[in-house]
Amino acid sequence: MDKYRVGILGATGMVGQRFIALLENHPWFEVVTVAASPRSAGKTYEEAVGGRWKMETPMPEAVKNLIVHNVNEVEEVSSTVDFVFSAVDMSKDEIKAIEEAYAKAETPVVSNNSAHRWTPDVPMVVPELNPEHYEIIKAQRERLGTKQGFVTVKPNCSIQSYAPALFALKEFEPKEVVVTTYQAISGAGKTFKDWPEMVGNIIPYIGGEEEKSEQEPLKIWGKIEGNEIVKCEDGPKITSQCIRVPVLDGHTAAVFVNFGKKPTKEEIIDRWTKFKGLPQELELPSAPKQFIQYLEEDNRPQVSLDVDYENGMGISMGRLREDSIFDYKFVGLSHNTVRGAAGGAILSAELLCAKDYIVKK
Repeated sequence: MDKYRVGILGATGMVGQRFIALLENHPWFEVVTVAASPRSAGKTYEEAVGGRWKMETPMPEAVKNLIVHNVNEVEEVSSTVDFVFSAVDMSKDEIKAIEEAYAKAETPVVSNNSAHRWTPDVPMVVPELNPEHYEIIKAQRERLGTKQGFVTVKPNCSIQSYAPALFALKEFEPKEVVVTTYQAISGAGKTFKDWPEMVGNIIPYIGGEEEKSEQEPLKIWGKIEGNEIVKCEDGPKITSQCIRVPVLDGHTAAVFVNFGKKPTKEEIIDRWTKFKGLPQELELPSAPKQFIQYLEEDNRPQVSLDVDYENGMGISMGRLREDSIFDYKFVGLSHNTVRGAAGGAILSAELLCAKDYIVKK
């Protein structure tokens, strides 16, 4: 097939590199343009990244000699691509402005950034959970005055390890949720080489993360009213703590939950393991065949054994048991830079292409 021409904004950073690694040999998408800060512009991608390539796999040959564009030259970058992935490292206001500028240049933006997550007409989507929120794109295009351009975002990486598990149990009305996430250092764009003080260490604070963990699932649960997505007021009340741990990739969540209608343990496992969404129905290239797996062993899920389940696009649950204060407790695990970041955005783009929100220019 004639592939979609893809650009990556912020291509030299850790998430940008993950996009490039995951898109190598993608059946639908071809990376034709890389853009980054003015200091990288004009260099080849290989020169601009230098010794900072952080992926386990080598840099794909196809991108090494691409000349890096200045991310601020919106018209120039837009003229070369059908859509862009955004992983730029700027202030929130700068990110909002540049992503809207690309949208207004009729280039759809699939963003990994948090800047637009609470923009009322920007869909924040986990493709298996709330793809109907893409319908708000029509209203966003009217606001922006565009025919093809729009911005869509994916939610915070940490919520992937528990929000889908709660969503799969919606019929049982999850009411109160206490969650502690144990988050990998790659979530901060770091490796152990960059951050040696994390070896053998735990930091009990990640700026802004707890608010995101508590509030973003409520937008995913929300519904479109008029020209905005309104967060779900009768959804679960979530309280969280977010802790940085000495793990490279993989966010683990310890979850306690009370239900309006308490299910049996067998019902919970049944709903998790059978849970499917539009990506599975459409057999999208990056979609996991089984989104949620349940592991019976007492010592699972483990980062070293389970983080790459379904190429990092599935999530793993374990240790489900009744609790003395809450109805149930369990542990979840997701790959934070694959499902939680670049991979989740790629799956979103596949769905947007399948639904004709993104078309070839």
